[in-house]
Amino acid sequence: MRNYIGVLASLAFVLVVSSVFVVNEGERGIVFQFSKIKRDADTGEMRIYDPGLHFKVPFIETVKKLDARIQTLDEAPDRFVTAEKKDLMVDSYVKWRIVDFSRFYLRTSGNFDNASALLKQKVNNGLRTEFGTRTIKEIVSGDRDGLMAMALESAKSSRDDLGIDVVDVRVKAINLPNEVSNSIYERMRAERNAVAKEHRSKGQEQSEIIRATIDAKVTVMLADAQKNAQEIRGEGDALAAKVYADAYSKDAEFYKFYRSLEAYENSFNDKSDIMVVKPDSDFFNYLKEGSNKK
Repeated sequence: MRNYIGVLASLAFVLVVSSVFVVNEGERGIVFQFSKIKRDADTGEMRIYDPGLHFKVPFIETVKKLDARIQTLDEAPDRFVTAEKKDLMVDSYVKWRIVDFSRFYLRTSGNFDNASALLKQKVNNGLRTEFGTRTIKEIVSGDRDGLMAMALESAKSSRDDLGIDVVDVRVKAINLPNEVSNSIYERMRAERNAVAKEHRSKGQEQSEIIRATIDAKVTVMLADAQKNAQEIRGEGDALAAKVYADAYSKDAEFYKFYRSLEAYENSFNDKSDIMVVKPDSDFFNYLKEGSNKK
């Protein structure tokens, strides 16, 4: 009897636990009865369960919970064409949330990936329309806020189509396609290289002019210095000749004797010096005279 009561109590506990479900804050619940959505008996509308504690029929009804918080749709950049038929790569994101859970489930089967794909298509269509009516200059120079506002307004129709509310549409970045950017960078690089080559050429020309000017000045200065040196040397030689002449005119014999001594000193300056002359050479006149006097 006790075992029977224990089994009944366990079954009752399991039934109670299975019949209770909790919808957390930020969620909404949909109950299925044999894979069929449970609807309100009076209105026939799909019944949506708000956050809180709720009951269902155990083993017959199941619960699917949907996130009611704001979602972010941030996909890879997409290509758009401007009014000038120029391609742009636009990186954008969308903030959205479910406001009509019944409609959302019927259109997307509660699959957020399906909802993101449908919403992305709708938002991109709005952005494509706005980009198609503006030039690149208008988009970049400050009309981006107006563009996003129009895209947001266009996406508002998602409430009726998908049961979601688009909170915000933002354009994060606008870039040129890689192939266009590369060609622009190459053209800019070629232009900069041409300017740099022109500056180098002008610099080289100025360098040659300055070098030639300096070389000419150095040549002139060296010539002037050599001329001055020759003049000074000539004046010195003339003065020396005059001194020699004056000395010779005062005492010719002493002058000859002094010059002979200088010759002897220069000739026998080094012990290794060798001179081959005749003994009766005039070079030894004063030495002979000294020997004869002795």
